[in-house]
Amino acid sequence: MEIPVTNSPSSESKPSMGSLLKNRFIQAILSAGVFMQIGIWVRNFAVLLFVVEMTDGDALAVSLVSVAEFAPIFVFSFIGGAFADRWRPKRTMVLCDLLSAISIFVILLTLIYGSWQAIFFATFVSAILSQFSQPSSMKLFKLHVPGEQMQAGMALFQTMMAVFMILGPILGTFVFEQLDIYWSMGIVCLAFLVSATALTLLPADRVEQKQAAGTSIWTEMKMGVDYVLHRKALVALGGSFLAAGLGIGFIHTLAVFLITEQLGLPKGNLQWLFAANGAAMLIGGGLSMVFSNKVAPQTLVLWGMLVTGVGVSVMGFSEMFWLTLAMEAMIGFFMPALQIGINTLILNKTEEAFVGRVNGILTPMFMGAMVVTMSVAGLLKDSISLSWTYQLSAAMFIVGIVFLLPLYRLKDPVVTPQADA
Repeated sequence: MEIPVTNSPSSESKPSMGSLLKNRFIQAILSAGVFMQIGIWVRNFAVLLFVVEMTDGDALAVSLVSVAEFAPIFVFSFIGGAFADRWRPKRTMVLCDLLSAISIFVILLTLIYGSWQAIFFATFVSAILSQFSQPSSMKLFKLHVPGEQMQAGMALFQTMMAVFMILGPILGTFVFEQLDIYWSMGIVCLAFLVSATALTLLPADRVEQKQAAGTSIWTEMKMGVDYVLHRKALVALGGSFLAAGLGIGFIHTLAVFLITEQLGLPKGNLQWLFAANGAAMLIGGGLSMVFSNKVAPQTLVLWGMLVTGVGVSVMGFSEMFWLTLAMEAMIGFFMPALQIGINTLILNKTEEAFVGRVNGILTPMFMGAMVVTMSVAGLLKDSISLSWTYQLSAAMFIVGIVFLLPLYRLKDPVVTPQADA
């Protein structure tokens, strides 16, 4: 039995968190999200630790796990976004979870009766399906969450993600070490099945969302690119995405050198930076839920990028562990606000029919920029020093703020979701 949608155009202008939690769509999508995250984290860490175990820590084999996880973002993100706009979002998400569960089950059988190398496909196939499922979830937010609750709803979703950023690695490692790869894959399969079941409680897809017959997928992809290029708000947000990706890529793999070279400490202390970032992210996510409706989304993004830029700059020169730790925590604290603001802006500035394609364009733009600078980060560190590589990263966030400033004066129409009939 499908649940009703509790959104109405006459909702309060600033609804409470309690009223948001009563929204049946929010309840269903968060329930599905919890089990999906369990499946993803157990899968990722079980695969990683299993490959390390089977290859005796071979660097190439371990790197292939990351390739299987991130390559589909570049190849399938835009394609998945275009199909998400063409297909019915609820059905797409349910099918993706079911296909993920089936693929994991097939991999499990292969592990038992065949070659262990098939484990790479567990991550690869699920990562491909995620590129179709994730933009569909954005479309469902657009459809079933009232405009005045959109930002608070995103805050709830990002807080859940922050919780799993902390608990996910612990959970994935625990399951693999206490059980084994076979039970781990079984748990992943079950988690995706439960997620699919929770998604069936969502409101029925509206038939009128289907694209007009005769329009090819390539035509719709071109329409998506044209749509982004002709909306100044999305161009500005894309520029900000690009700059942020470049900035993160410069320092993504260099944190260990802050510990070992700049601070002169054992590399094991790196875990405290991650712990500080994760704990602060959780606190920041909680506060974002409380105050999200009181701050414009572009202001959330601006402050997130400004604090990140300042924190990265200070970390680049810091020779005191407590100061580096404090900056890492400060960045983590504002990260949920940055993510909430970005997702809210995408939904507010995009018509329902183009949500998937806009998401499919901006996401690989960010990831592609990050990979480009990740590939040269080591060379920069050796040529201009670790500190100045961090300063270059901080400068990219300032550039991102410059791209963001036009959003305060642009008059692109804000498209809010309509109540279901």
